Amino acid sequence: MENILSLLQHTAPFHLLPDEVLQTVATEMELVRYTREQVIYRQEATPVKTVCIIAEGEFETFFYDSSQNKRLTMYLRKTDVYGGISVLLNRKKSLRTVIAKKDTVVYTLPAASFKNLCDQYEPFLHHFTTVFTKRMMQDEFAHFYKKPNAFEEDYFAADQLYSKKIESIEHRAVVSCNRTESIREASRIMAANKVSCLFITDDQQQVIGYVTDITLRDTVITNGIDVNQPVNTVMANPVVSISTDAYVYEAVLMMFRTKTRYLLVEKENRYIGFLSRNKLLSEQAQSPLIFIQSVKLALSDEELRRKWEEVPSIVVQLLDRGVNAEIVNEVITTVADTIAVKVIEDTIQKIGEPPAKFAFMVMGSEGRKEQTLKTDQDNAIIYEDKANEHRELVREYFLRFADIVSGRLNGIGFSFCTGGFMAKNPKWTHSLSHWKRNYESWLDEPVPETVMKFSTFFDCRYIYGEESIMDELRSFMNEALQRPHQEMFFHRLATNALQYVPPLTFFKNIRTTTKNEQEVFDVKRAMTPIVDLVRVYALRNRIFEQNTGERIKALYERGIFKEHEYNELLQSYYLLMRLRLRTQAREIIQDHTFPSNDVAIKRLTKIEKATLKEIFKTIENFQDSIKVKFTNNLFS
Repeated sequence: MENILSLLQHTAPFHLLPDEVLQTVATEMELVRYTREQVIYRQEATPVKTVCIIAEGEFETFFYDSSQNKRLTMYLRKTDVYGGISVLLNRKKSLRTVIAKKDTVVYTLPAASFKNLCDQYEPFLHHFTTVFTKRMMQDEFAHFYKKPNAFEEDYFAADQLYSKKIESIEHRAVVSCNRTESIREASRIMAANKVSCLFITDDQQQVIGYVTDITLRDTVITNGIDVNQPVNTVMANPVVSISTDAYVYEAVLMMFRTKTRYLLVEKENRYIGFLSRNKLLSEQAQSPLIFIQSVKLALSDEELRRKWEEVPSIVVQLLDRGVNAEIVNEVITTVADTIAVKVIEDTIQKIGEPPAKFAFMVMGSEGRKEQTLKTDQDNAIIYEDKANEHRELVREYFLRFADIVSGRLNGIGFSFCTGGFMAKNPKWTHSLSHWKRNYESWLDEPVPETVMKFSTFFDCRYIYGEESIMDELRSFMNEALQRPHQEMFFHRLATNALQYVPPLTFFKNIRTTTKNEQEVFDVKRAMTPIVDLVRVYALRNRIFEQNTGERIKALYERGIFKEHEYNELLQSYYLLMRLRLRTQAREIIQDHTFPSNDVAIKRLTKIEKATLKEIFKTIENFQDSIKVKFTNNLFS
């Protein structure tokens, strides 16, 4: 008995319990011996009926991935505890695989007794929630921690979908010919090599374009083009490539965005082969990415509306598999982009080709590729400058075009923006020169309203038309940000970023409001400080990545964020995003209500509450930092 009591007094968090409680606990504990290499628990399979304290010896604990490789190995030795988190947070199933690495002696406490201690002694419980919170801030741990119906099958699916790299996919060798070869010769080369895509090279053997079976059918044969002409007269471009280090899902999404059916595979700055869309989709046979292809094939606005209504179910599927919220955002955004592009193309077909080159851009969360299920339209149009006599004609076309596109998107499920940030608003459909004047005036007059507009239109992304127009506007913005006397602009931008504070009370509890007889907090408002402060740093350093996560990574690579700041911000943001997506999906699917950003406190577990408090403290620390760096006032 004395030995057990001494062990408890030197074991965290048992040492926090009163002596009389420890004496009672000691009477409930049993001694168990394990032999070397004995498997004690198997992850997600073995029930955890007791919590173990190691008295002698050593445990090796780890996760197995789908290839049976050990991941996140940890060693537990004397006074270490195993089983507490599994009992509290994993349905009493072992979170990890556990093997005795030596002849090991442990004292075990029944799970029911352990839970009683957690219920009665808050500091004792807090020890386990704190440990778990810190581990959940690691992407890899969070990936393994989930609650599927069939762990092995579900993990394998998630691993294949989102962990498989391009290097693991068998690719075809690149078949090419010089641009001066005839169309007839190009067709012969394709037939001889049994390929549906032939890459075209210049005199320096650089790939400059490609032709496909579809090119020969739809362009050459249909239009009666002379097959003795050089093949470069019918080739398509640009050529799209992807690194062998990229993930398969990234390749599929890239194909949907660029509308290409073939990707060159690049390794160490040279092309080693190519992949077709069909090949990649066959690798993703059960993937939500197949759903995106079905969206592209939709024949009406009604069908597109039904497709958009299916997205919440896909979100649930991805989140349940443990897929990172960043990827889920990307899938939602790609579906939304695909729908918008279909509507744009169909509208042009119905009202005629535009009288000028233009770019259709999206802003806000969609512009950052962080779209959720509660979304409205944030878009605008930039068209090229035309001579005076054509200006009114051009403007009339694009305002009509924007009105039709916005109306159709509203009918599909992307509601009108209440703030009016839409292309159908004449303010946001203009020539390139007019847009340059907009940005210039916003920079020169940094009042709250103009700073907000600049922030909105900094988070912009081209989805259709001439990307070069957006590139020119971005170059103009880059130069404008380097002009002297911009400190007032950054001061005002930082001040705006401090408007929203994390929902924490003075005593560091989560601040809530009452809605529909429930205590809730607004998760979007909780995330806003991260989006805003990262945008400030990005603008100050002229970083033009569109996504908050990408901006955080770029700021870290530039040495502006330290490693711990990078990890804390990135993980905090995507944990909040995961909570936001899960809440919205549940509201749509289970509650049959419109999605909101209100998270009900009663639906959160103790560990989620503890995690949120830590995240909000992290945000507070970053806000204190930005107060000093950009406003020179800690108390602003």
